[in-house]
Amino acid sequence: MSDKVKYEIEFVIQSSPQMLFQYIATPSGLSEWFADNVNSRGEMFTFIWDESEEEAKLIKRKSDDFVKFIWMESEDDSFFEMRIIVDEITSDVSLFITDFAEEDEVEESKMLWANQISSLKQVLGSS
Repeated sequence: MSDKVKYEIEFVIQSSPQMLFQYIATPSGLSEWFADNVNSRGEMFTFIWDESEEEAKLIKRKSDDFVKFIWMESEDDSFFEMRIIVDEITSDVSLFITDFAEEDEVEESKMLWANQISSLKQVLGSS
């Protein structure tokens, strides 16, 4: 098995940082776009898609700024982070994603994120 590589992608989201944070940091918000259902107990989050279930631990968060998770089944130091960035000049809001994937799966992973973010934008009423 090859080592995972880190990649980063940024999406402009027409939303306030406060509203966007609710959709990236809460089980109810995440279940609107990221997974079919999300449950949490403390910092443990269970993400449910169709027949599969994955557990992740929320290892860091800062209100209206970012959340950082690690997958419990992962055997390495990989994580995924969603960070809200507000442009100082234009006040545009972006969601900056940091994630890891096998080298030959990076493009596929980026496309998956793009699809997920498209769902998020629909939920937020952002184009």
